[in-house]
Amino acid sequence: MIHHVLGLFTHPDQEWKDIKGEEETIGHMYLTHVLILAAIPAVSAYIGTTQVGWSFGAAADAVRLTQASAMQMTILAYLAMLVGVAVMGAFIHWMARTYDSSPTLTDCVVFAAYTATPLFLAGIAGLYPSLWLGMLVGTAAIGYTAYLLYQGIPIFMDIPKEEGFMFSSSILAVGLVVLVAMIATSVIFWGLGVGPEYLR
Repeated sequence: MIHHVLGLFTHPDQEWKDIKGEEETIGHMYLTHVLILAAIPAVSAYIGTTQVGWSFGAAADAVRLTQASAMQMTILAYLAMLVGVAVMGAFIHWMARTYDSSPTLTDCVVFAAYTATPLFLAGIAGLYPSLWLGMLVGTAAIGYTAYLLYQGIPIFMDIPKEEGFMFSSSILAVGLVVLVAMIATSVIFWGLGVGPEYLR
């Protein structure tokens, strides 16, 4: 699967055609792609928040998370990413009917997983928890993810580019709703006591 990752960055149009032509299952996709790549931001954030921490001001000591609270948050974030890919795949499958496309649920989950690849890879920035680094890398990852989405939908769904633009915009809107739902869920967990504990 790693050759698809490289291909999505070097020649995305051709890579989408190659991915579309493969027979894939959701289980195999998760085992060889999603479970591995989703671990990058989770493990990076764990290391960054427990070993490096944040410094506020030149002379301030770094603020870090306890290993126990960082582990809880890492596991929850990892599970949220795994569920997020499946949810986005299900939404793409549901919305495809509007655009006279009939992909399988597996096709849609595979598409969602490959589209999220830049976001997973950008998670390596979590090794050094910095607001500016996170914003810079995150913005670039979101931009390239949107590019992959707009390029891939017409190819993957066999629809005209004009309809692909509308379909992709709908997917982005749903993605924002899913993100807000994940943030709201994390706030609920914090209220239940599963939140950060800091060390100085």
